[in-house]
Amino acid sequence: MLREGINGFCMALADSVPGVSGGTVAFIMGFYDQFIGSIHNLTFGKINEKKTALRYLIKLGVGWAVGMIMAVLVLSALFESHIYIVSSLFMGFIAGAIPLIILEEKNSFIHIAKGFLFCLLGIVLVAGITWANGKIAGASMDLSQFSIGLAVKLFFIGMIAICAMFLPGISGSTLLLIFGAYIPVIMAIKGVLSLNLSYVPCLFFFGCGVLTGAVTIVKIIKICLEKFRTQTVYMILGMMLGSFYAIIMGPTTLEVPQKALSLDTFSIIAAAVGLILVLGMQLIKDKSSASR
Repeated sequence: MLREGINGFCMALADSVPGVSGGTVAFIMGFYDQFIGSIHNLTFGKINEKKTALRYLIKLGVGWAVGMIMAVLVLSALFESHIYIVSSLFMGFIAGAIPLIILEEKNSFIHIAKGFLFCLLGIVLVAGITWANGKIAGASMDLSQFSIGLAVKLFFIGMIAICAMFLPGISGSTLLLIFGAYIPVIMAIKGVLSLNLSYVPCLFFFGCGVLTGAVTIVKIIKICLEKFRTQTVYMILGMMLGSFYAIIMGPTTLEVPQKALSLDTFSIIAAAVGLILVLGMQLIKDKSSASR
């Protein structure tokens, strides 16, 4: 129970901040295949598989919920007031995660010819979405004011964001940031926790999109990991490389836009902390594996 709770807690911290996905953390800590397989079995498996998967996901979910609540209460303010420090932190995290994932999947990465184009595709996908978002000015969303148009938009944003959240590459939070929904969703969750129920209708449609996307993407990911693992991990690598650009441009997508991350605003100390965090997760994984 404790191990799964810690795993879920770490996933939530990653999911809550643009740049890193919970899938990346699951990959680094060595439970990604079990995580995806459990969600798949819960949705499509037989009754015994559903029971086993449900027990595992409840343990993981408790830790995730605790981590997400803490992140929402703290990071909503931190992200706005210290955007460059947070961005630098997670650039360090990703920089540390990439070589670890390559080592973890070395049998797949040796097939460069099979995966090179997929790596480029991942980079172009993430960087392209980020670039396009900067060219298309979107109005700030007020999730306390419900409308059908906003509900439909949030449904599809939720679907897309959760798909990314399951992938060990670009994070769901990064996509929320790209679509201009990150701060509105964080503030809406914070509002509900403060018993402001005006946010509930919009969050309901966002949640429906998340559930729909989760059921859809987990089947696709499982098939890709089983039958096209080399191409999949190369595309994941490309998405992680592309997410550097998404993090750099992240400050420009805030409600009050700020300049993109630059050498002047980059924090070496924060990046070092991010690097240490990912190495710490790797140590936890190694100790956990050795104790089994």
